[in-house]
Amino acid sequence: MRFEKGHREATRQKIIETASARFRKDGLAATGIAGLMADAGLTHGGFYAHFPSKEELVREAVTAALAGSKARVVLEESGLEAYIKTYLRKAHRDAPEQGCAAAALTPEIARHGNATRADFTKELDATFAGIAARLPDAVPEAARQEMAIGIFGVMMGTLQMARAVTDTELSDRILESGARAALRLAGITKD
Repeated sequence: MRFEKGHREATRQKIIETASARFRKDGLAATGIAGLMADAGLTHGGFYAHFPSKEELVREAVTAALAGSKARVVLEESGLEAYIKTYLRKAHRDAPEQGCAAAALTPEIARHGNATRADFTKELDATFAGIAARLPDAVPEAARQEMAIGIFGVMMGTLQMARAVTDTELSDRILESGARAALRLAGITKD
């Protein structure tokens, strides 16, 4: 059976998008190929026509999720304050499948191969560079990278804690406190 031009690439992209969401929601280890392919509306056997292994899919799905994150778009278009507030909002906490792959998957990525970790590193470094470029002008050039790493660390840890607790009121306070801390660290607010 012949498919129209572009079908193979469109199918591959659908698998990557489905995997990206499932990995962020359920985790890398908990996501099986058969269930993932069923979610994409495809057969399990069709997987290997697109990827040589689950590891290759993990690498591509996580890289795509980090590179195309909504939060990164906010950072580029609206600046650091909007980025922090968008990242640490309730909607982001409540929808990990649509959110930051770093917050959802960092502990699992650390257990994967060098190629996956290298691609993750590249995308994470791009996030740090985006934050560093949007710090107030008063921040010396030599301190920008370190501050960016610290700001993102606060944001990511805050989101992870807010997702982990069972008390919704406490989770909301964690988000609010983390946002204030990240904004202070960025030199945007002093309160």
